[in-house]
Amino acid sequence: MKNHHLLLIRFSALGDVAMTVPVIRSLYHTYPDLKITFVSRPYVAPLFAEFDNFDFYPTDFKNRHSGIKGLWTLFQELKKIPFSGVADLHGVLRTHLLGVFFRINGHRFVTIDKGRSEKKALIRKKSKKFQPLTPSVYRYADVFRKLGAPVALEQPEFPEKNEIPKQLLTLFQNSEKKWIGIAPFAAHPGKMYPLDLMQQVINFLQKDHQIFLFGAGDKEKERLKIWEKAYENVFSTVGKMSLKEEIDLMAHLDLMISMDSANGHLAANTGIAVLTLWGMTHPFCGFAPFNQPLDNGLTLDRNIFPLIPTSVYGNSIPKGYEAAFRSITPKKVIEKSLELLG
Repeated sequence: MKNHHLLLIRFSALGDVAMTVPVIRSLYHTYPDLKITFVSRPYVAPLFAEFDNFDFYPTDFKNRHSGIKGLWTLFQELKKIPFSGVADLHGVLRTHLLGVFFRINGHRFVTIDKGRSEKKALIRKKSKKFQPLTPSVYRYADVFRKLGAPVALEQPEFPEKNEIPKQLLTLFQNSEKKWIGIAPFAAHPGKMYPLDLMQQVINFLQKDHQIFLFGAGDKEKERLKIWEKAYENVFSTVGKMSLKEEIDLMAHLDLMISMDSANGHLAANTGIAVLTLWGMTHPFCGFAPFNQPLDNGLTLDRNIFPLIPTSVYGNSIPKGYEAAFRSITPKKVIEKSLELLG
């Protein structure tokens, strides 16, 4: 792979893009002379700040790269890059069309196998095949194997921690408490632990620990602001820190508590322990945070809720499952958190 230049394509979502980071680390560890250009939406660029010999190419799907004509424009721009192969890590209509353009022009283009049929078998109601599927990071790695760049993920290395964001130094640099991050939100209600129960978890843990809350958007900001004001040892990062600063902070946490969502992946990429809470989804779908033991995830009891997982994305809540997530009690979350904190 000496002097090779790979073009990587993964447009969304934040958590899926974050799962490419451990694979890219392994690529650079295995092939130090490799050059990478990563094509994605602009907001994910901070995820790759640690890498040298790395270019980030931002897409503009609202304007310049909108529609089929825009994809042709994107292809015309990308083909000027002197790459030796293209890794499609997304496998959607947009990237399939780009693949047609690249292949017609003689470029090597490999697309991820997302295991759609296996996932359908895992989430269907009847004749469900409940078995662990290949994790996404290994699906990414398989793309590079097909491009002639196999990597190993079994003994990962994590980068050195960056300094704690400056705005936190004066507040917490002398704190002897252990630091816990909590990211209570997710894209779909089926993946989000009930907020009244999460408040009980926060209320207990903040008595002896420093809590940092993570989220995005105005609604989440307002909810977290309420908790921040209500408790002495709770600090909300929303609106106060950039994405890069949040990642830098995560590296200094002793534990992250997350839903099946992006913050769990961002935290896992820093090498810390991550406790994930699973509602309508399940780690068997292949989206568990990288390098985390299976028992770092709390899941619903399938003897009581046999339809779990009901979907890959957590957007399907069957009748009778509306309160299923409440079966994971705050006591259980607290006990597991204290166990992981040692």
